[in-house]
Amino acid sequence: MVRRCAFALLCHRAIAPLFVIIMYLKKLSLSNFKNYDTAELEFSPRINCIVGNNGVGKTNILDAIHYLSLTKSFFNNIDSISIRHGEDFFIINGTFVREGEEDQIFCAFQRQKQKVMKKNGKEYEKLSDHVGKFPVVMISPADSALILEGSEERRKFLNKIISQYNGEYLDSVLKYSKALQNRNRLLKDFRLTGRFDHDSLLIWDAQLVKYGTYVFRERQDLVAELIPVFREYYNMICSGKEIVKLAYRSHLSEGSFSEALQNSVTKDRFLEYTTIGIHKDDLLLGMNDHPVRSLGSQGQQKTYLAALKLAKFEYIRRKSGISPILLLDDIFDKFDAERVEQIIKLVGSHRFGQIFITDTHQSRLHEILSSHDTDYTLFRICDNRVDEIIRNGKTGL
Repeated sequence: MVRRCAFALLCHRAIAPLFVIIMYLKKLSLSNFKNYDTAELEFSPRINCIVGNNGVGKTNILDAIHYLSLTKSFFNNIDSISIRHGEDFFIINGTFVREGEEDQIFCAFQRQKQKVMKKNGKEYEKLSDHVGKFPVVMISPADSALILEGSEERRKFLNKIISQYNGEYLDSVLKYSKALQNRNRLLKDFRLTGRFDHDSLLIWDAQLVKYGTYVFRERQDLVAELIPVFREYYNMICSGKEIVKLAYRSHLSEGSFSEALQNSVTKDRFLEYTTIGIHKDDLLLGMNDHPVRSLGSQGQQKTYLAALKLAKFEYIRRKSGISPILLLDDIFDKFDAERVEQIIKLVGSHRFGQIFITDTHQSRLHEILSSHDTDYTLFRICDNRVDEIIRNGKTGL
């Protein structure tokens, strides 16, 4: 009863936008992408299951979708890694459907050249202009980096959320990063030349304050609104007694950013880099008043991360008015059957739109999906070949 009530409450909150656009990926074709020579797939607008043994390339299909949405891999920022061994380029083509209209998205990368993104044949001047048009949320075992790695991973998490509904934010992050690089270069020059030019430093300080303050406010608003949705999802997945927490930590919470930069000049000159700013922000992940990294079991940590990603989905949906594509990569890893059942039950609701699920066991997926009355398509991967096994299959049959 508690879970059903919470689910109803979340569904009510989920309709904050009066109209939500349901967007889905209809077709995907790959050339020289990771382990694939060529591959062509046509997807269901609802649930798509991709099965096969470990290491056959299930996750690579999801990563190709991530490329089409966010212009880069979910797993790294080095595009050359995504080129099939022995080749010089990769190409990803996708057909998205939104409000009955089709958009053709083209992504290509060739060694020693710039990555190219096109929408309906027209190339983007800046890759960042594409981000947010076809939002996506991925839940993966690699999410553990949010807990186990440094603060940069958690800043990237915040950036990926806000960038998918706010183009000005991504532009501000990029301009802040450029100003930070220039300020740090200037600090190094001071040490090398033995000369100090305070006016030159103030030029970059002004840029950091302008763009950093905007980024700080957006991150602050995001975390405040994300917390209650995140807690609801956590309780719905596991009904645990743990109290999960999120907190945003930033130097800008402590007062004037401009004054802080001025007060840190002596220290920055000695260290030759900027020690104050949003590039030091962090998202604190807690459970029962302790860092989840030190307290949570593997199952608890994965539940924590899944709930955080589902809250991310909900937030992007509300802010953008577009239902993101949800990519579930190997969600059975370190989850007991009950938690997996709860996750599938949650994402099976129609407000989640199109979903992709990978697993090593076809029978396991079918058993869980059999309780839901919805269409699905199932693909099996073997020997770098993708075969469609079931098209518009009815779960429960």
